[in-house]
Amino acid sequence: MTVTQTPSTPVPLLLLGRNADPTSERGVECPGDLPAASDPDLVERARRAREALGDRVFVLGHHYQRDEVIQFADVTGDSFKLARDAAARPDAEFIVFCGVHFMAESADILTGDHQQVILPDLAAGCSMADMARILQVEDAWARLEEAGVASSTVPITYMNSSADIKSFCGRNGGAVCTSSNARQALEWAFEKGEKVLFLPDQHLGRNTAVLQLGLSLDDCVVIDPHKPGFGVTDEELRAATMLLWKGHCSVHGRFSAESVADVRARIPGVNVLVHPECQHEVVVGADYVGSTEYIIKAIAEAPAGSAWAVGTELNLVKRLAAEHPDKTVVFLDKTVCFCATMNRIDLPHLVWTLESLVEGRVVNRIEVDDDTARWAGVALDRMLALPGSGAVKD
Repeated sequence: MTVTQTPSTPVPLLLLGRNADPTSERGVECPGDLPAASDPDLVERARRAREALGDRVFVLGHHYQRDEVIQFADVTGDSFKLARDAAARPDAEFIVFCGVHFMAESADILTGDHQQVILPDLAAGCSMADMARILQVEDAWARLEEAGVASSTVPITYMNSSADIKSFCGRNGGAVCTSSNARQALEWAFEKGEKVLFLPDQHLGRNTAVLQLGLSLDDCVVIDPHKPGFGVTDEELRAATMLLWKGHCSVHGRFSAESVADVRARIPGVNVLVHPECQHEVVVGADYVGSTEYIIKAIAEAPAGSAWAVGTELNLVKRLAAEHPDKTVVFLDKTVCFCATMNRIDLPHLVWTLESLVEGRVVNRIEVDDDTARWAGVALDRMLALPGSGAVKD
């Protein structure tokens, strides 16, 4: 068996479409028969199942999903937007979330008890979210207590985190943020404490603190769960303002300063547009930086004939290029890079999910326990109370 593993996470990431490791990944294998990807009737079968279910089912499609899946989505968007869209459809008995695990958890937290949230493939996780496990974070908090800084530290977690981590932040006076309101969340946190523990994406935390709040790189230290003492001394913890968890997005983290220089050399006058999950050097070298919704809007509003190199997931970049043929839209990196875990939600899994519902079987239901959901909801509510966050986007 071939397994690819990133150095900074204990979770093995399987190459897309190759093999499985049921001992280390959730739901790699579907119970029952999964239609073959080459089945010429898949599209028609999906349509028939949707028609049979009617308003009982509400299908959510994340922007990074394949086109074959997006075509059946009732709404598209980023993770929190989709979770709120689900909450706004209380009459839908089934919420089929074509995204990844943490997104479905958020939908379960925000929807009613009578609604059932379903993830077509339980192996559709998020490598970034998996880089911060609850036991690791609790141990890190104990480390901050030993150093005497926990009482002055406010935990903030990015939306791309498990329900356990959101709940931890809720219990410890913290909040959730998205890439579009990270600044407001940090400003709120610094009104409550002297330091922020930012989970799980170090790049979003660093870029927001340095480029939007005016902190320096020296104000930031990295909390590494794989090093003794989390890789920091007591003195470093006391001196730092931003305590950044050593996590990253496996897609956005691959872009480099060399990627930016290369595309500028190849395409004169190109506009470089990247997501704030990218490395600091990439964000500094870009022309525009913003959330997924910001990226979509920027391309849509750009003048005809303009050229754009976009640093985000490839499915979305390809879709933007197809939707705007009057502009040049290219992927920032020369190497093709889809989000492997997001791409596990394919048409065969969607068909299997919908046809199972037609037959009266609920598969792959995502349920968050009541206590976790309550405290995660507290952290989410604190985010929604931030100035300008009523219509927050990821």
